[in-house]
Amino acid sequence: MIEKYWKLLEKNRIETSERRIETLFKEDNSRFKKFSVITEDLILDYSKTNIDDNTRINLLRLARNAAIQEKTKDMFSGKNINVTEDRSVLHTALRNLKSPLFVNGIDINLKVKVGLDKALRFAEDVRSGNILSASGETFKDVINVGIGGSELGPKMVSRALSQYQDGPKIHFVSNLDSSDLIDTISKLNLKRTLFIISSKSFTTVETLTNASTIKNIIQSRLGIVGMENFVAVCCAKNKALQFGVKEERIFEFEDWVGGRFSVWGPIGMPVMLAVGADVFRDFLEGASSIDREFQSAKPIQNLPIILALIGIWHTSICKYPSRVVLPYEQRLEQLPMYLQQLDMESNGKSVDLDGVSISRPSTPISWGQTGTNGQHAFYQFLHQSNQIVPCEFLLGANSFEKNLESNHHSELIANCLAQSEALMTGVNPENGSNFDDVGEINSPLKKIHTSYPHLFCAGNRPSTTLIYRKLTPRILGKLLALFEHRTFVEGLIWNLNSFDQWGVELGKKLAKSLTKAIKGQNSFEPFSSSTIGLVEEINRLKSD
Repeated sequence: MIEKYWKLLEKNRIETSERRIETLFKEDNSRFKKFSVITEDLILDYSKTNIDDNTRINLLRLARNAAIQEKTKDMFSGKNINVTEDRSVLHTALRNLKSPLFVNGIDINLKVKVGLDKALRFAEDVRSGNILSASGETFKDVINVGIGGSELGPKMVSRALSQYQDGPKIHFVSNLDSSDLIDTISKLNLKRTLFIISSKSFTTVETLTNASTIKNIIQSRLGIVGMENFVAVCCAKNKALQFGVKEERIFEFEDWVGGRFSVWGPIGMPVMLAVGADVFRDFLEGASSIDREFQSAKPIQNLPIILALIGIWHTSICKYPSRVVLPYEQRLEQLPMYLQQLDMESNGKSVDLDGVSISRPSTPISWGQTGTNGQHAFYQFLHQSNQIVPCEFLLGANSFEKNLESNHHSELIANCLAQSEALMTGVNPENGSNFDDVGEINSPLKKIHTSYPHLFCAGNRPSTTLIYRKLTPRILGKLLALFEHRTFVEGLIWNLNSFDQWGVELGKKLAKSLTKAIKGQNSFEPFSSSTIGLVEEINRLKSD
């Protein structure tokens, strides 16, 4: 049955592929209202896409036949929807603290609450000076040692909530490249630095290599008492104990929390330390409110479902290979990288749940940068290249710097909205333009050397705009939960498992084998002549 709606959508695309988006506004003065989802403090405008009434009807039918609402209930109730690892997917339980959730006779939410209270109590004790460093001083800095979801989430949230930070300064070390570690620790007083070792399995090579180096440095300066400066966040308590972390400094979470969905719990320790318990709870509540809306709102007014259906239309039907995330808020500068992992690690699959190859394009490349910086980097490509990239603009209606609203924020708003308008309308210098400053585009200096074709912008490039009231902890929680559920819904429609990452595991396995070969503990025989040749050349350069 579901194939029927794929075919109808493909027919919609054929019939409308030459249609210009702006004509939809001429045909319907109420298009913005019809093709927006407006809530109390979030507004999603998708009117600047080529989705019309018929296309939306077929997208919603596609969603209904993918059993989204039923599978959403399965996720929230703790069923093992991660079938390849035989696990529940319950990151939403990390922020649902108001009602019991029994899975296999265990109240998951009670367990989560105990763990959260322990982490927040520790963070508050560090912030207040009740917990001191091994040297007997307050902690001035925190280094989070982790990679992937153990870094991207806390790093992004810490940066986004910088206006609320009043705790120790937060730093992050993730890369196996020793420069990441050395450049970070060389600036700090390590005696007054708290080290958070974040690894779900407590076996991640990058994390444990960095952690071991730090441990050696600290113990060489402070002795065994230096372990007072270490905290572990993991699912493997025994391994953390073996590393030397004290039992009361180990903060555990369950294996049903995937790394890229884990910032809501103990992995969010850097955020807790930076902003405190009250702000962190506001962050959780914002996410929880989106969870409730996702489960209850009708599909046509359901933010995650609509955002996902737009993605399905652009990726699988229009066959656009990427989408660009453009937050017009500098404090969201880490968001594109965070969403890159969320989308591409979750849904970067070519085989569906039945083990069958996915026949249609899925999972676009996700990338981006803050506006207006991106305008001076790659917007040229967005406007004039022969590849169409759907754009996702994010914009706060209010800034924190009230005294700079007129000079800064008003211009920021204008730039964001102007870009989405320009992507839609384009410009044809030979036929005039709807821009007041067309003279600037066709300036005398440029006209001397430039013919009209070089000034031509085709337009008809789709975009969505997500407006939020202000980047508060609650709003940030809403935004992240919205994108999590968008990724989940897209995965359901593509019929794939959004919660495993076997491709990542392959690379890790080969790296371990190659490391042994490089150190002379293993043979190079399994590897290609290219890899062997590169190792030989690296060794030559080392010896020169």
